[in-house]
Amino acid sequence: MEAQERLFRAAVALKGLDGLVELVAAVVLLGTPAAFVREFVEWVLTRDLLGPPDGSLARHFIAGTTEFASGNRTFAVVYLGLHGLLKIAMAVALLKEWLRAYPLVIAVLAVFVAYELHRAVNTGSIVLPVLAALDLLIIVLVAREYRALRRKRRDSYAERP
Repeated sequence: MEAQERLFRAAVALKGLDGLVELVAAVVLLGTPAAFVREFVEWVLTRDLLGPPDGSLARHFIAGTTEFASGNRTFAVVYLGLHGLLKIAMAVALLKEWLRAYPLVIAVLAVFVAYELHRAVNTGSIVLPVLAALDLLIIVLVAREYRALRRKRRDSYAERP
């Protein structure tokens, strides 16, 4: 197995693991009381874990948790749940080398990137652009692996008598 394929498999496995973590997080968020979130935010801020309480990172943290702490967690739960399920399905399809899945995975990831960037612009998120960049990297790896797999299969069919 060459280095490019190992990198591809590692990235896909990490994407699948990330999907599993997101799915578990969605389930946990469903049962997390708003009071716990408020207490957690206060705990983080009073210990200066994000720098000064009036600093940029602390403000982003507060902004990101305010809506959730108010009890409106529908977006977070649906986003994490669907995103997690899709990532797991994509990872399985790619690791099993289902050739027809590759273009679909590229399209789904492109939609993720567009949505993450749109949401980042509208919310000022500093995390979403990083996630979009990682998804773009995965798109490149999937496209390269797709071309290599098609070439390999085409060559193996050509060698048959």
